[in-house]
Amino acid sequence: MLIRELDLRDATVASTVHAVGLRAYAVEAELIGFDGIPALSESLQDMTARPLRWLGAVTTEGTVAAFVAWQTETAGQHVTHIDRVCVDPAWFRRGLASCLLDHLLAKVTDRGEVRVSTGADNQPAVKLYERLGFSRSVDFEPAPGLRMAQFALHR
Repeated sequence: MLIRELDLRDATVASTVHAVGLRAYAVEAELIGFDGIPALSESLQDMTARPLRWLGAVTTEGTVAAFVAWQTETAGQHVTHIDRVCVDPAWFRRGLASCLLDHLLAKVTDRGEVRVSTGADNQPAVKLYERLGFSRSVDFEPAPGLRMAQFALHR
């Protein structure tokens, strides 16, 4: 598995990333009991219009198995906001999310604060962030029936 930046200006890459995200978020929706996750209704065009950087776990055949997307604020504090971490369900339980986040934290965002949120009942994601040293802050409810857990890593 190769870890590399993904260029969503490439229509094939963008389409693949969008499909992987839909499959991954469908599983999260079941885990947290909420099917209104915004990314589930996000169009390909809306996804690619977001000002995000993308890092993928890509097989030697070129298949995107997982990805992480983020943006970094450099004005004032140096804060990286992880927007999404998605693993194609066919690639679950192989350490891809950990590998991507390790790479992101060590080689891409080497300083400042890193923030991320996930469904509070998404135990695999909650455990992942805690294992990586993120601290959980106060949960919030952005929509009725959707409880989110917030995490931050201070470096």
